[in-house]
Amino acid sequence: MKAVILVGGLGTRLRPLTLNTPKAMMPVLNKPFLEYVIRRLARHKVTDIVLAISHLAQPIEDHFGNGNRFGVRLEYTAEETALGTAGAVKNAEEYLEGEACLVLNGDIFTDLDLTAMMDFHRRSRALATIALTPVEDPTIYGLVETDDYGRITRFLEKPRWEDVTTNMINAGTYMLESQVLSYIPPQTNFSFERQVFPYLLERSEPIYAFPSLCYWMDIGTPEKYRRLNFDLLEGRSNQYQPDTTTNISIGEYSECHPTAIVTAPVVIGDSCSIGKNTRLTGPLVIGNGSNITNSSVVENSIIWQNVSVEEDTNVRQSIIANGCIIGAGSLITDSIVPDNVTVATGYRMINCSDIQPGASIG
Repeated sequence: MKAVILVGGLGTRLRPLTLNTPKAMMPVLNKPFLEYVIRRLARHKVTDIVLAISHLAQPIEDHFGNGNRFGVRLEYTAEETALGTAGAVKNAEEYLEGEACLVLNGDIFTDLDLTAMMDFHRRSRALATIALTPVEDPTIYGLVETDDYGRITRFLEKPRWEDVTTNMINAGTYMLESQVLSYIPPQTNFSFERQVFPYLLERSEPIYAFPSLCYWMDIGTPEKYRRLNFDLLEGRSNQYQPDTTTNISIGEYSECHPTAIVTAPVVIGDSCSIGKNTRLTGPLVIGNGSNITNSSVVENSIIWQNVSVEEDTNVRQSIIANGCIIGAGSLITDSIVPDNVTVATGYRMINCSDIQPGASIG
């Protein structure tokens, strides 16, 4: 079985975090988001994978290489112009060699049982199978209606509440027979959701749904990205197993002063320094090589790599990206601080998300 992972998105709603870091490489508990997707495919014995990339491709290729250390074989396809979800898979057609394939949106984190989905697809003799997941507010998504046998009967895009007949939405994972690619024009921006699947339905082709109640999260916004990290810390997914005794993880070569107060759930990366009289309150993630200096308070936040939080600083409900320096006595609350920002001593930053990477603030 082969798979295509769509990782070419610009991540515009995640800016400024994605100005230097592709969405697929954003850290989730100190591992790139895409690493979870690839390892999950490998666990289901899907080891021939194509990464459809475009925006900030080099960091992805540098980290994953040929895939050997993750137990898979990776190929890469590049887009000179945006090709959409279907166009990107068409662009990878030569690597699929006429076989059926899985297609995964590269910004979806899910515990979906891929083996069960592939088995269902074969039993149903489907041309395409679409994973479904329930959501609380279906009016902001495209709904998928099915008959009693799971065959899809209608797509309903962003309905009004009075038109809602189901809360099941397209979950961003597809199983496709090779014939589906014949309906996609080459080197054209083309969408599975808006063009290919509705066209197959019009032709009465066998398109089936595979509903699941498993964990599912779209990381398309900073709040959802933060929620994913915290959900994993709290044991809501089967892809991270927290320590059942303390739910505090401290990486290799990290030092935590005995006077520091650490309240779970917390993940501290490798080569970190946690100073005296600091207070760390979870859910909280601290990236590799970061330092939290004396008497600082950090809570409900995500700190990326090589961040320095200087003494007597408070960081709450925030995301601080790689290489930032947060000056002594500062307050950072409900904010997003992109790469390599320097915050002056004593500066107060509240509900701020429009800083540019490399800026000096205060």
